[in-house]
This record gives sequence, C-alpha cells and structure tokens, in this order.
Amino acid sequence: MAKKPLQLGRAVEWPHTPEEAQLDRVPNPQKGSDYLVRFTVPEFTSICPVTGQPDFAHLVIDYAPAAWLLESKSLKLYVASFRNHGAFHEDCTVMIGKRIASEIKPKWIRIGGYWYPRGGIPIDVFWQTGRVPKGLWVPEQGVAPYRGRG
Repeated sequence: MAKKPLQLGRAVEWPHTPEEAQLDRVPNPQKGSDYLVRFTVPEFTSICPVTGQPDFAHLVIDYAPAAWLLESKSLKLYVASFRNHGAFHEDCTVMIGKRIASEIKPKWIRIGGYWYPRGGIPIDVFWQTGRVPKGLWVPEQGVAPYRGRG
C-alpha cells in the first residue's frame, strides 16, 4: 500500500480515532548528528473507558532522530484523535510512544505522561526504547511533581 501524502500544507479532516490518524515523517537533514527533539502536549485529553469522563494529561515526548523526523501537524492531529478514545492512562501513554517509534524509527524515544488527578490520585506514566545515545544531552522533562500542575 502506498504511503498517503503529507497532511502538512493542506486542509485535512480531524481523525476520529487514533487508529485512523496518520502520522507523517519527513527526512532528517541532520541525520549524521545526535540531537534531541522535544514535543510538549500540555492539554492532552482522552476518555475514561469505565466512566466516560474526560481525562487530562501533560505529555512530553523526547526523541533522538535517525533518518526521519516526526511532522508536527500530524502529531497534533494524532493526539487530538484521543479526545473521544476510551483507554486508561497507561495505555494511552504507551500507545503513543510505540506508534511514534514505529513510524519514525528513532535512535531513542521516551514519553512522559503526567496525568491530572482522578479520585485525588495523579498518575504519571513513562515509556522509552533502549538506552539514551552516548553523549546526547537529555534535559529533565520539566513537569513538576503534582501540586496543582500548571
């Protein structure tokens, strides 16, 4: 099956589910260099699969690109597709990390999902592939332990 054209630079419909969302990649012009790319999604939303109530998280995605970069408009559309997706915090966080890793095949990726409290308990979920490339500067994700995050 042929890869669909990039969503960048044209109007596209919002995907209704994470499965139908298209993640785009573009060639990395600095593929000979080790560097870190960070995407921050401070207003991530999904649905609790049991109660149907909204869940909110602050996601931080760090990756060391290899041959491909993750195109940011497609990431925006992908994360928005979770707004009506029923899944637990752990599933959403790991699903996003694995999907990105599968699409762009980075040297290394990690995702931190900092979920706002439900029932008074915040849940933080972390997932990564392998080890950080030697010599790569990886700053802290910058999300404070829960005290009314923001």
